[in-house]
Amino acid sequence: MLALLSLPFICSWFGQVSSSLTPFVLHERRSRSPNGWVLERKHDASAVLPLRFGLKQSNIQNLEEYLYDISDPDSSNFGKHWTPLEVAQTFAPSAESVKVVHEWLIDNGIQKDRLRITPSQGWIEVDATVEEAEHLILADYYVYKHESGQEHIACNEYHLPQHVAPHVEIVTPSVHFDAIIRPTPMNRDTALMKTDITVVNTTYLGVGHCDTQISIDCLRALYDFDYTPIASGRNSYGIVEYTPQSFRQSDMDLFFTNYSIPELIGRPPYQVSIDGGYQQTFNQSFDYVGESHLDLQYGMGLVTSKLNVTLYQVGDTVNPNTSFNNFLDALDGSYCTYEGGDDPTVDAIYPDTQAGGYDGPSACGTTKPAAVISTSYGYNEADLTPFYATRQCNEYAKLGLMGVTILYSSGDSGVAGNGQVCLNDDDSQSVNGTRFNPSFPGSCPYVTSVGATQIAAGNSVDDPEVAAARVTASGVFYSNVFGIPNYQKDAVATYIKNFKTDNFTTSAYNSSGNSRGFPDVAVNGAAYVVAAEGEFILEWGTSASSPTMGSIIAMINDARLAIGKSTIGFINPTIYSTLFQEAFNDIRSGNNPGCGTEGFTAASGWDPLTGLGTPNFERLKELWLALP
Repeated sequence: MLALLSLPFICSWFGQVSSSLTPFVLHERRSRSPNGWVLERKHDASAVLPLRFGLKQSNIQNLEEYLYDISDPDSSNFGKHWTPLEVAQTFAPSAESVKVVHEWLIDNGIQKDRLRITPSQGWIEVDATVEEAEHLILADYYVYKHESGQEHIACNEYHLPQHVAPHVEIVTPSVHFDAIIRPTPMNRDTALMKTDITVVNTTYLGVGHCDTQISIDCLRALYDFDYTPIASGRNSYGIVEYTPQSFRQSDMDLFFTNYSIPELIGRPPYQVSIDGGYQQTFNQSFDYVGESHLDLQYGMGLVTSKLNVTLYQVGDTVNPNTSFNNFLDALDGSYCTYEGGDDPTVDAIYPDTQAGGYDGPSACGTTKPAAVISTSYGYNEADLTPFYATRQCNEYAKLGLMGVTILYSSGDSGVAGNGQVCLNDDDSQSVNGTRFNPSFPGSCPYVTSVGATQIAAGNSVDDPEVAAARVTASGVFYSNVFGIPNYQKDAVATYIKNFKTDNFTTSAYNSSGNSRGFPDVAVNGAAYVVAAEGEFILEWGTSASSPTMGSIIAMINDARLAIGKSTIGFINPTIYSTLFQEAFNDIRSGNNPGCGTEGFTAASGWDPLTGLGTPNFERLKELWLALP
């Protein structure tokens, strides 16, 4: 999986006196800068900040209840998904919140004609000087510099008047940071790069070599997945990529020719451009095409030519801040204004005035979400503030309300985070840390997190798989941010009760039993044959697992749509139910090393390496067809 480079947002209160006599309270704080960032200088007092105040959402405390009501297989409302309008209206901020924040800003010297209230009234924004912003929220803004040379503006805490704070969820820019999505080497064994172990000179049809090369034939055999879609006109499957990742049609054709899928030769995915996303041609080396080729060659091949896969291509080539939030903006216009919208210092803001940047408007509510969306990118959970992660997680729940299945790969570094960094006792991250470092968004309880398995050397597709550990280790365990959802309480409790190890202590991870455990499911993620740069190369990782699982879910949707039923949407409450336990192949062998340990071990039932196990398509299809 492609690692994402963190952005910083650090500030400190320097004791200014507000013009208001109302007591101020601390709203958010960050205690340290992310890895690789150092304080460069105090920010210029006359510099202008796009200051935004995100208003508290109505009914957000009921979000989980609403989602379970249409996702629990025992609910009479199962499958009765909400419309986008119902979602937007349900979570709109109150008129009182708009009024209180608006009046506070005017009372503190911000002229009324400078204030902008978004159409949904989700946030209030003003272009303020650093001096004005520091006065308003009692913060001290600095410029931080990354070891790569990138600069960003941030503070490490801010305050709000006591009567305003209950109406504001977030202020940006402030303490938050997201991730820069940059091309980095795929998960290939660097000691073996460009040898005949990673560059494949001979590929095989059929299932005779699946322990050394995974192909579409291998995946179909492993998961009893041989299905031709019949309701494609009503179905959709989307895969998300971030520029400069792109695909080469010649390599796509090479793959489909090699595996005898002529219907897909010369046929690209249906591309939806978000915020200037396009297929760049300035660099089409493996590091710039490997992720897209892995996702698309298998995603398209598994659903066949009958279903045209949607490629969400996000961001231009010059703005390094393109993030998941830019993608979410395009799916749901209400998210552009939800609790402050994008953070301009962490999420890319469009128009992009840089040379070569996308100079059109931000894609806000312009794209209809596919029924299944797979993403093979992620951050370390510790890269984000809890509120920032929660805010984004809630948006995935809103998509679930609309009948969308969201899949994220769980990570490839075992119990370590991206870059093999672990947590220190003070919650900072380093390669010498000893505490396990969860990933995000896989830790969000409203997405389906997908781990990785592999066929053991010498075994066949008829033998039980094991947790992936060769070259990549399935990234999994327990969240430090999100509480345990109801649907997996029994499964997590059983594993914790029975798990014993002398390899590490419970201080290495969140062992409370009250935190979200992941992944939810697993799919083979070892030695996929991918066409890139005119040759065949093996790739590993949960980056392979997520789009494969997405293809399976998309075909289950097809079967339901063909008989007049709805898409399955948020699947977690269903797959954890007793009824569905026999629809997964239990994985009982393997571990996920990291942080100087051997990590967790696979076990009977759910475990924090392979979740509930690998899917059996035919069993899952039969069970989901029986639901309303």
